[in-house]
Amino acid sequence: MRMLENKTAIITGASSGIGRAAAFLFSAEGANVVLNARRQSSLEEVAKAIRTKGGHVRIVVGDIGSPDTHKELLEVGVEAFGGLDIAFNNAGSLGPIKPLAEITLPEWQETLATNITAAFLGAREQIPAMLKRGGGSLIFTSSFVGTSVGLPNMAAYGTVKAALMGLVKGITADYAAQGIRANALLPGGVDTPMAGDKAQKEWAASLHAMKRIAEPLEIAKAALFLAGPMSSFVAGTALFADGGNAAVK
Repeated sequence: MRMLENKTAIITGASSGIGRAAAFLFSAEGANVVLNARRQSSLEEVAKAIRTKGGHVRIVVGDIGSPDTHKELLEVGVEAFGGLDIAFNNAGSLGPIKPLAEITLPEWQETLATNITAAFLGAREQIPAMLKRGGGSLIFTSSFVGTSVGLPNMAAYGTVKAALMGLVKGITADYAAQGIRANALLPGGVDTPMAGDKAQKEWAASLHAMKRIAEPLEIAKAALFLAGPMSSFVAGTALFADGGNAAVK
C-alpha cells in the first residue's frame, strides 16, 4: 500500500519549488491533494499533471495571509474528499533583504503575516478538522536561518522562521494527546527561484557540509516522512533537512 493511501492533504505554496514537488510526491503516494498558491496558471498546470497520472486534486488560488483562503482550503477538502489528515503549511516569503534597522514597519508586518500569521491561520482551521478524523499531521516549513544561524540582511526572515518552532511546540502541548502531530521541517538551501542566481546558489552551497544545495524533491521526501505513518511518534520537533548545515556552524 502507498504511504498516504486514502489520506487528504492540504499543501500551500504548491505552484513551484518544495510545494510543487510535495504535491506530486504526496499524490503518487495515494493522497488526495488540495493545493494552494497565488499564481493560478502555475497551480492549474500542477493539477493537470497530477490528474494525468490518475491523482485526485483540487486547487484554491489565494493569499495565505487571508483567513478566507484557509477556510476555503478546508471547505474544498471536506467537500471533495470528506475530511483532512495532513497539512503541509509550506508557503512563505523571504521578506526584506536588508539590515534590521533599515526594515520598514510595513515590510516587517508583511513578513510576519505571510509566514507566522499565515501558519497560525492554517493551523486554526486544520486542527478541528483533523480532530474529527482522530488525528493528523501538520508540517510547517521553517529554515536553518533563525534557528541554527543568523545570516546578514535576513533578520526578518530568521525571526519568523524561528517563531514557527514556538507554534509547533504549542500545538504539541495542546493537541498531541488527541492525535495531532505538529512538526517543523527545516531545509537548507534549495534549488528554487527563491534561491537567487548562480552566484547566490554557489554561496549557499558553501554553507553546507555536503557542499551543495538540495533539489526540491529531497525536501518533499522529508515532508513525506513527517506526513506519513513512519513518523507516528514524532511530534513537536524540528527536522533538519539541511545538508549538514547546522552541524558545521
